[in-house]
Amino acid sequence: MKKVKVENAIGMILAHDLTRIIPGKFKGPGFRKGHVVRREDIPELLKIGKRHLYVLDYPSNHLHEDDAALRIAPAISGPGLQWSDPVEGKSNITSTADGLFKVNVPCLNRINSLGNLIVSTLKNNFPVKKDQIVAATRIVPLTIVKSKIERLEKLALDGQPVLRVLPYRKLRVGAVVTGSEVYQGLVPNEFDKYVGRKILNYGSEVIKTILVPDDARKIAAAIRQLQDMGCELILATGGLSVDPDDVTPQGIKKSGAETIVYGSPILPGAMFLYARLDNIPILGLPACVYYHPATVFDLVLPRVLAGESLTKKEIAAMGHGGLCLNCQRCRFPVCPFGK
Repeated sequence: MKKVKVENAIGMILAHDLTRIIPGKFKGPGFRKGHVVRREDIPELLKIGKRHLYVLDYPSNHLHEDDAALRIAPAISGPGLQWSDPVEGKSNITSTADGLFKVNVPCLNRINSLGNLIVSTLKNNFPVKKDQIVAATRIVPLTIVKSKIERLEKLALDGQPVLRVLPYRKLRVGAVVTGSEVYQGLVPNEFDKYVGRKILNYGSEVIKTILVPDDARKIAAAIRQLQDMGCELILATGGLSVDPDDVTPQGIKKSGAETIVYGSPILPGAMFLYARLDNIPILGLPACVYYHPATVFDLVLPRVLAGESLTKKEIAAMGHGGLCLNCQRCRFPVCPFGK
């Protein structure tokens, strides 16, 4: 590259975007790649700190930053993602639907270890909305040797996609609300207010809520009734602690379901139960879901709606990041909980 004073650059074509920063107000391209420098541009170029410009002359085995970004983005993007044209050498990757963002972390780490290029993402298993930016990529220098991009492309083809979004399924959900105090009308049933609304927010539907006393046989019968009604996800709330009247785990077992895990390393949500009845997931939700804004339910529900079948090992791994900070103003999922 040849360095030229801005005063002598009239008629030159800019080889890359030039960034303008107005503190606290604006950061973006002040001049775009391809702009032909005019005499009246010189004062503005000086204001953004440009005393010299470059005449770009790179060899055929190199790629410009924009061209590199447009090869990296499609290479790392799997289903449910799209990418933008580069601005200042950076391409944003966005979700095409509401869903669960998945990252092949080992492959991402290998790519970011190549040097002179970056891929920055949200955390694995982050719930995302349609058109949300989930990742961005660029090279660090203005040009990069093609062989490095080819190596990245080869890494990205090895195994599952580096990045993808699993769209949420719209499920028919059934609920078993346990507790003799609720069944007898001594306290109100507030399932819809605290739990049901979250189901609706993900686009699924609660088709039936059954109130039952603390009776394992009646809990089991309610679960089987929901199965017969075609429910694709069953929730059972309450009765999961250590008191003698807490018999929800026994009721789930009597229904014929297989308990995958009872107890999770997540707070709030230590008494969480995860089971499967044939192919139907059953989530046993402790009483904390009626109080805390974010609990184990908020971490597990998106994964179930995205079609994932959780294992005991995966739930055990959720202890890392599984402590809610109980912030005065809850900002979940934009917080460390579950990350």
